Amino acid sequence: MTNADKIGLIISSFIGLLIIAMAIVLLTGRGAFLIAGYNTLSKEEKEKYDSRALCCFMGKIMLPIGGFIPMLTINSAFIGIEWLPLVFAVVVIGLCIFAVIYANTSNRFKK
Repeated sequence: MTNADKIGLIISSFIGLLIIAMAIVLLTGRGAFLIAGYNTLSKEEKEKYDSRALCCFMGKIMLPIGGFIPMLTINSAFIGIEWLPLVFAVVVIGLCIFAVIYANTSNRFKK
């Protein structure tokens, strides 16, 4: 393992842990300020939404993404599975598309 691999592992682990920490905060129902679109709403508009349910949903979306990030670096440094980055991309894009569609249909998070 080269120094570049070690640095990459440290950086990607830090980023993954940061995303997991944010996901845990969201899973507790707090941290609505981390959700970009919700953060910009006026106070009157925010009262129309169930912020706890929205936070929990976004936390569930972020958790697997945060777990996958360090695995990419571990894979490139040690294992070398060529298709793992493709799986990561498909999972992240799939989760993002699912989240956008799920959150914006049927007024799921409105009170």
